[in-house]
Amino acid sequence: MQFAIRIIHLSRALPKTADAQVIGKQLLRSGTSVAANYRAVCRARSKAEFIAKLGIVAEEADESVCWLEMIESTKILNPKRLDGILKESRELAAIFSASLKTARGNREKVGK
Repeated sequence: MQFAIRIIHLSRALPKTADAQVIGKQLLRSGTSVAANYRAVCRARSKAEFIAKLGIVAEEADESVCWLEMIESTKILNPKRLDGILKESRELAAIFSASLKTARGNREKVGK
């Protein structure tokens, strides 16, 4: 949830140029989706649903990294402004990807 809130604040700080607004909307969608979909993961009714929803969280977290890197590369915002949130987004993407891999591996072990 805190990551999504930081994304909201960052999107508000973007300039009103067309390119920044398009990228900002994409970032806002993917970054807030991480929180909402993670909440859904926590309420999954089966292992299959857990894995499917966790996959969505991993994808949205990775997409958030992409948009933040694009903002950084195009210098839409000062790179110093992005340091913390870009690091956090990469960490979240890595955590969710590793969790997904573990969950899939555990499902395969149980199935054998």
